[in-house]
Amino acid sequence: MRRLLLTGSFILFVAILSAQEPVKGTRKQLIQEILTLRKENSELKLMIDQNSIGLYDTVSTTDTLNWSGVFDYFESEEEPFVGSTDSLLSAFYLQRSLHLNIEDDFLDLDNISFVADLPDSVYIQRLKALNSFINLPYNDIVKNRIVYYTQKMPKQIATILGLSAYYMPIFEEIFDYHDMPLELKALAIIESALNPTAVSRAKARGMWQFMHRTALEYKLQITSFVDERYDPILSGHAAARYLKDAYAVFGDWALAISSYNCGFGNVDKAIRRAGSRAFWDIYPYLPKETRGYVPAFVAALYTLTYYKEHGIRPLPIEMPAHIDTFHVTQRVHFSQIAEITGISVDELRDLNPQYIRDIIPGKPFILRLPYPYTSLFAEKEQEIYTYNENAYFNSILLGQSNPQPSTSRAQTTHTVKAGETLGGIAQKYRVKTSDLQYWNNIKGTLIRPGQKLAIFSGQAVASTPTTTTKPSTTSSTTSPATSSAAKSSTTSSQSATYQWHTIQKGDTLWEIAKKYSISLNDLLSLNGLNANSKIIAGKKLKIKAL
Repeated sequence: MRRLLLTGSFILFVAILSAQEPVKGTRKQLIQEILTLRKENSELKLMIDQNSIGLYDTVSTTDTLNWSGVFDYFESEEEPFVGSTDSLLSAFYLQRSLHLNIEDDFLDLDNISFVADLPDSVYIQRLKALNSFINLPYNDIVKNRIVYYTQKMPKQIATILGLSAYYMPIFEEIFDYHDMPLELKALAIIESALNPTAVSRAKARGMWQFMHRTALEYKLQITSFVDERYDPILSGHAAARYLKDAYAVFGDWALAISSYNCGFGNVDKAIRRAGSRAFWDIYPYLPKETRGYVPAFVAALYTLTYYKEHGIRPLPIEMPAHIDTFHVTQRVHFSQIAEITGISVDELRDLNPQYIRDIIPGKPFILRLPYPYTSLFAEKEQEIYTYNENAYFNSILLGQSNPQPSTSRAQTTHTVKAGETLGGIAQKYRVKTSDLQYWNNIKGTLIRPGQKLAIFSGQAVASTPTTTTKPSTTSSTTSPATSSAAKSSTTSSQSATYQWHTIQKGDTLWEIAKKYSISLNDLLSLNGLNANSKIIAGKKLKIKAL
């Protein structure tokens, strides 16, 4: 009787799918319909699995209504594209596996429940056995995430577990150094699936998914050549410092972890709205994409420990067993290192993902090499720096990144006349339009009569009725001052020692002048700027002589 009932239920389910009218409604309603069918399918499949004795001989694999094909249609899941989401393994990105381009706002996992293959008591006992310093709650929401990690994405989890064997000991060492709970290492799984070059839709970058401003606040360098958000170790230390600050503010690890996803302000806002500091009280008031963050953290920790009990095998990942670190003081291209030592450029990229143009600018910066290549690098280091240098350091190879002009090149200032174009001026001085834009902080091609443009070339153009001066080594936008007083100041200050200000994102010329108690006109004149000049974060401004 049970077998007949089950078979009848299955046929009815298939008949409904094949015979019903096409579903009409809004996109949100269609999505909800798909998710409901997926849930029903999961429950029905479990029923079949539990009552499968003698059932498989009733339906031939050649039958038209072959259930495996039906289930494959609903269960087929491609691996998510690593780097395409803010939290690549969080359950609230389930829609990626449905091959649908669905906005996150349409998916409410609070109303979706997976069917677990274990009773609640087993999950509860296993979480308690972890003896975590951080409280690991258990409820239906947490259970959903655990089931998703352990039952719904075995291929992805196998890859992550393989990477974990390499990265987790490193992250444990980082959190131990900062005297913080080692369990926080699991956040890297939620953030990026342990992909060092992950980029979210909001442009958070790296394994620990830092936004630009937050990265700068936590002392990660971001330049045209280096983005330390991609360095798992440096960004891991920054993540530890952030979480330490967050715990100092909230005094609760669940709140601190939530703030890592949505920021201090959103967590504080949720606390005020809920009138409570308990995580599950503020849960409904958190941003939708943050609600699943703590449950996903618990699920990641659970999976790291109990994957064997779920029949998951870590995918073997080839990573160097031993790595040495060098402090590189001169600029060097990955290809120079590869040519001399024999290591591949891909290996260098894997171990040094922070160098976004395959170039290490000498500062010094860190270079990580597998042990077999370290002796040869140490022996040939000076030769590597000079090997084929002219070929590896030119504007074409650098992707026209336009490095700052050297002091050996002359600077000419051109005053724009009515009717002139940026391309015409570039052609006149035999320079690239892109170089002209870079030197003068021009994003488009719009220029105006009377505007002064700094131009760097092999030699000054004698026919131009402008002044040629020695360029500043710290600013590619410097042009001669127009007043006699400014000229005198510039001439007399060439040998003076100046106070400098490194421009931060959000700075304005007026605020900088106010900060150093100088007039705006003096600041503009000293740096060859005008009131409409644009300033770029990371550049330096000359303030006044010391």
